[in-house]
Amino acid sequence: MKSYVIIGGGITGVTTAYALVKRGYRVTLIERHRYAAMETSFANGGQLSASNAEVWNHWGTVFKGLKWIFKKDAPLLINMKPSWHKASWFAEFMAAIPNYKANTIQTAKMAIDARKHLFSWAEQEGVDFDLKKEGILHIYRDQIGFRHAGEVSKLLAAGGLHREAVTPSEMKLIEPTLSGEYYGGYYTESDSTGDIHKFTVGLAKACERLGVKFIHDHEVVQVQSNGERVQVQIKSGSQLDQLSFDNIVVCAGIASRDLAAQLGDRLNVYPVKGYSITVNLNDEQSQQCAPTVSLLDDETKLVTSRLGLLRFRVAGTAEFNGENRDIRMDRIKPLVSWVEQCFPKVNTRSVVPWAGLRPMMPNMLPRVGRGKLGNVFYNTGHGHLGWTLSACTAEMIADIIHGSAHQPRFFPRPSLGKVAAA
Repeated sequence: MKSYVIIGGGITGVTTAYALVKRGYRVTLIERHRYAAMETSFANGGQLSASNAEVWNHWGTVFKGLKWIFKKDAPLLINMKPSWHKASWFAEFMAAIPNYKANTIQTAKMAIDARKHLFSWAEQEGVDFDLKKEGILHIYRDQIGFRHAGEVSKLLAAGGLHREAVTPSEMKLIEPTLSGEYYGGYYTESDSTGDIHKFTVGLAKACERLGVKFIHDHEVVQVQSNGERVQVQIKSGSQLDQLSFDNIVVCAGIASRDLAAQLGDRLNVYPVKGYSITVNLNDEQSQQCAPTVSLLDDETKLVTSRLGLLRFRVAGTAEFNGENRDIRMDRIKPLVSWVEQCFPKVNTRSVVPWAGLRPMMPNMLPRVGRGKLGNVFYNTGHGHLGWTLSACTAEMIADIIHGSAHQPRFFPRPSLGKVAAA
């Protein structure tokens, strides 16, 4: 049986390892941190949200971005310092606007497909990740946002997802703790939430039991392939080692772009920073007054999840600032203020801030498939939906590798074939 090395120990890499080892392959996973899920898979918004499948390639997003461009606490922030990488990404983002509807429908299909795999894996392997199947409520403060949501719902329905419009009074019945005045909402009962870090760590342990070899605390310095064998140079401290495998699967988040270049492929992943806060619910009143239903606030672009009894996660924003991992308090403050406005009885004395770099493709679709060389594969670039889509794309890349007779289910063939521009 041929050997596979997976680069990256986040949600995408670990789910890929699981899908491959379950098919009987020899798998090694290399992760630069001491543990799995220590970067973008550490403290995201928690939503497993087919209802958030709408891609961002829309003129409305562009106009909002222009409106927010000089506002430091806006949902979207762009560092105006020029770079070719950023310029090329935005050019390709604009070029993908005509595919907005088709890509939204495809993403919804993938998100729905991912659910059954993820839930099944967790049940089979006994992974506890604070799963809560209470649905997701999208909240809208004005008629314009609500009407746009109605159009989005038609696209989601074409992808197989049902969500229903609800009145402000119905919103209060769905989530009684929510304060404020709203125009209306959309509720997706089939959506859910969970802790991405706990799931990834739990599934990584299952992978080890099944025979996956993990190499932690080693950074990949260089990768090379001649189409038959892959050479991977790794480093820990001052120690360099050279490893050899039959095949490689790149699941390396924002590092995927550089690795792809070394392997002869162009992968225009850009690091889009997102922020979150975890509110520790240390008193009984906060526990009772924090929501159990997950929310998405359209105006602020914030999402929430309730992680067990004692934690409330709020996340969102998009910051185009290169490979910058700084946690800016002027970006964290709006998240705390949002909690205090929408859930005034929740104590915000104990709040843990976090930031992660989402690996985002310009067309908002993950890159899943072969590279130019026959032993190079990619499963990366999931953007803000890595948690939601990971189980589906892991199965997709495993199907491609396994050579199953049926074609991959959702992307047009060019997107799954050799990696090209975009």
